[in-house]
Amino acid sequence: MTQIAITRTAHPKQTPPDDSLAFGKVFTDHMFLMNYDAGKGWHAPRIEPYGPFTLDPACCVLHYGQGIFDGLKAFRGADGQIRLFRVADHAKRLNRSAHYLCIPELDPAMVEESIRALVEVDQRWVPSKPGTSLYIRPTVIATETFLGVHPSHSYLYYLIIGPVGAYYKEGMNPVRILASDTYVRAVKGGLGAAKTMANYAASLYGAEEAQKAGYTQVLWLDAVEHRYLDEVGTMNIMLKIGDEIVTPPLNGAILAGITRDSVLTLLRAWGYRVSERPVAIDEVLAAAKAGTLEMWGTGTAAVISPVGELGYKGERYVINGGRTGALTQKLYDTIVGIQYGTTPDPYGWATTLRG
Repeated sequence: MTQIAITRTAHPKQTPPDDSLAFGKVFTDHMFLMNYDAGKGWHAPRIEPYGPFTLDPACCVLHYGQGIFDGLKAFRGADGQIRLFRVADHAKRLNRSAHYLCIPELDPAMVEESIRALVEVDQRWVPSKPGTSLYIRPTVIATETFLGVHPSHSYLYYLIIGPVGAYYKEGMNPVRILASDTYVRAVKGGLGAAKTMANYAASLYGAEEAQKAGYTQVLWLDAVEHRYLDEVGTMNIMLKIGDEIVTPPLNGAILAGITRDSVLTLLRAWGYRVSERPVAIDEVLAAAKAGTLEMWGTGTAAVISPVGELGYKGERYVINGGRTGALTQKLYDTIVGIQYGTTPDPYGWATTLRG
């Protein structure tokens, strides 16, 4: 593996108090960079002081959105050790996104090593308070200068990290979501299964409308019939209807969440009946009315986010009495316990940082 060159900052910043942390507002002293050029491949892996870099105004990513990213976390346990959660799976998913965007794939081992190396250099930034973590954002952007729709011949892979608190201001408390039959996030055959800028840009207007109506996020329905559940905000959605756990299948319009996979693995190991099948909004509303519904979102940023209220076509439906369900809480406690090293990790999901 190519040696990573490290240039340390001459002006280290002061780390913020754990109690002051929001999400995605503060970044560490360093960043990782690596370039790609056609005929040369990926090269020049390096860690440098965090700071701006220059892009030409005609840079491909600025005009045609050829860019991808991922997101994972590092956690400092009570034992002082720093753990990365499912880092190999995030490296693989970055390459799956690259495939959809015609971006040359990266060596997964180098992606993993870039993450470990940068977290090691800036490990003093990993917060200690329960509920806090170090968020890790790998990104690839097209950097060739041209106007014309075709894949770029040059790219930049960069990695930035920063200490974070809770993603939602509600924390682990139930959120209110609005099922939209007007706006869509993605469609089968499009980019929904990739973690790319376009999907998030497509979600902004609907999310703003939902927040104006007093909701935290949008429950996206399918783009064809506006009937079947896709995702909720930036998370995968799951439901417990009676004794069945249901989540929409990975149909090409839905991102394959790492937390989604973790939850499904745990549920099956615990003996639950788990189905990955289409879920109609009518089925969800009927279960809510009958009082047989528990509902939650899964994602790296929030881990598990319980749903306490669902809005649809001007009506509001209370989920599980507006409280966090017992299964939702158990899933959260188990995954967070593995991440912080307080719960057994039979799947080897957590990787302890060197030294």
